[in-house]
Amino acid sequence: MPLLPETVREVDARVARAQAEGRAPSLLVGVVRDGDLAHLATAGGHPRPDADLQYRLGSISKTMTAVLILQQRDAGRLTLDDPLERHLPGTGVGGLTLRQLLGHASGLQREPDGRWWERTSGGDLATLLAGLTPDKLAFPPHRAYHYSNLAYGLLGGVLEAVTGTPWFALLRERVLEPLGLRRTTYQATEPFARGYVVHPWHETLREEPRTDTGAMAPAGQLWSTATDLARWAAFLADPDPAVLAPQTLTEMCVPVAINDLESWRGGHGLGVELYREGDRVYLGHGGSMPGYVAGLVVHRPTRTAAVSFANSYGMRNGHHITALARGVLTHVLDAEPTPPAPWRPAATAPVGELADLTGRWWWMGIEYEFRTDAGDLLGGPVGLATLRFTPEGPDRWRGRSGGQDGEILSVLRDDAGRAVGLDIGTFVFTRSPDQEP
Repeated sequence: MPLLPETVREVDARVARAQAEGRAPSLLVGVVRDGDLAHLATAGGHPRPDADLQYRLGSISKTMTAVLILQQRDAGRLTLDDPLERHLPGTGVGGLTLRQLLGHASGLQREPDGRWWERTSGGDLATLLAGLTPDKLAFPPHRAYHYSNLAYGLLGGVLEAVTGTPWFALLRERVLEPLGLRRTTYQATEPFARGYVVHPWHETLREEPRTDTGAMAPAGQLWSTATDLARWAAFLADPDPAVLAPQTLTEMCVPVAINDLESWRGGHGLGVELYREGDRVYLGHGGSMPGYVAGLVVHRPTRTAAVSFANSYGMRNGHHITALARGVLTHVLDAEPTPPAPWRPAATAPVGELADLTGRWWWMGIEYEFRTDAGDLLGGPVGLATLRFTPEGPDRWRGRSGGQDGEILSVLRDDAGRAVGLDIGTFVFTRSPDQEP
């Protein structure tokens, strides 16, 4: 669905301003709706950006590494609470769990030993592991949020140990090819934007090296385009079950650590960053490599996202590539709210047990109302249908929303077989406020 003309003008103006003030040789922001790239705003001409031009993803690569880990968990080849030692023995930090590494709650130091890994050719996994000793722990696990690139190099090693397949070959087979991400590659593939550092005083450009980061590649190696990153954003909003179960992606969005204890505006799930903007929560990730910055922000409830790239190492005058994407996404959602799904009458009235459970129920003097919805039982305080239950067997239903998610609703019947109570996790609802629960 295309954006309204006035929304396009505002998005384009934000991108033009960010490019001019932020001193980015080229800059783009794409808006994603319902799985498609609905609008691409571009600015700058060094080179002129378009939807097929490659930039470097940087740490957005971590979101794909995390999906590979969760795939292996769902296949039963590992658990998130496995210690690192189980898959990479003898590291010196083997008590850390995969969950802690994914959520930056391991306390592991930010970078591997040696020279700055992002700007130099990387070594192999054996070299990475050889540098691991207990003094690489900056904090005890879960004492504090501490972002660690090193953690994702180790997760890539875990994937190779579990599957016998190198990280990028596994990524190509299990993620890139199934989702059609044909322009997401390990090394830059023409056409691609050269990456620069902008000189602070005379505003000339210094081209940065395009490195193979070796064992650290799972933390930030990948290159991609606006078209491919939009497809990845669409996947994170509404995953293809053939690649990752929807409930698993929802699990990835549960906070492992909050990175802002003063205002709780940011946190980290299993491989994805979480951002709170007012009453909305976005997921995504930022990325940077020498010469490049990138942003990915997704609002799952509306299947709307924003992706962003620039070919400079950072932006000037208070501009930030991920904040730009968040601002564009928020503006689109505010300016063009998703209309509610139209109500449609049911073809037939409910029968049997489902019909027996509809109507008014009471709990502790509060009136509740239950009705049918596509074979489920939907209810809550009158006028607030916040609870959903799906059938699991005779007189047994499973909660699928809110505070009753996962809880069991059992139907209580009298000697005549009539439903006289709903036992929801030991809280008994009755047909009359005068009945004892």
